[in-house]
Amino acid sequence: MRIAIVDDISEERTLLHNRLESQFSRRNVHTDILEYENGEAFLTATKECPFTVVFLDIYMNGSNGIDTAKELRRSDTDCLLIFTTSSTDYALEGFQVRALHYLVKPYSENDISALADEILSRIPDSGKYIDVKVNGSNIQIPFREIIYAEHFSHMIHIHTAGDRELVTRQSFDSFITSLKMDSRFYQCNRGVVINLEHAVDFDGTGFRLDNGSNVPVSRKLLKNARQTFMEFLFQRRC
Repeated sequence: MRIAIVDDISEERTLLHNRLESQFSRRNVHTDILEYENGEAFLTATKECPFTVVFLDIYMNGSNGIDTAKELRRSDTDCLLIFTTSSTDYALEGFQVRALHYLVKPYSENDISALADEILSRIPDSGKYIDVKVNGSNIQIPFREIIYAEHFSHMIHIHTAGDRELVTRQSFDSFITSLKMDSRFYQCNRGVVINLEHAVDFDGTGFRLDNGSNVPVSRKLLKNARQTFMEFLFQRRC
């Protein structure tokens, strides 16, 4: 996920950069965070490669955050826009450029944590991925390609589209942190999570997946699993 921080005060950029990096790392989400000291430099950069999220300080020397946002929206209607400011005086203008949020300074770690969850919930499904280390290399796996993952012998085995199995050493709780915020994923028992997009049937005891695998569900979750699967199928048809 590409994130831009636009602020003419370097200390403010560094503080936000570090907090965002920390929060998304906890959610096992890879981020490329770039800093810009003015709107002009940011607009030049976004024309070369768009950003997923931009944090714009409203009160800057030169082109202020509102003007920069208006210019951004002429070419990019999808970027998540968040204003960083000491005041909400520009709330109406923020509405006009479809700002997701006003991050009012000074903000707390809890503010950034809640905002990180909100950002992840707004990113289109096709753009979500998880970053894992396999054989010493960082690999980005799109959510849509994960069929299911299972944890045993201190390793996580990730079964993906194309009959690939990737193995990484990681705690199961940290692995599923970002997956739990996506309605496609369902934890069947203590060490298995599946992607409901790849589920073709639920037979009352477990899921049959489109790669031929059968994944059992914990007895105490059987009723919940059936209900969750039916609701997921209904939402996909809507």
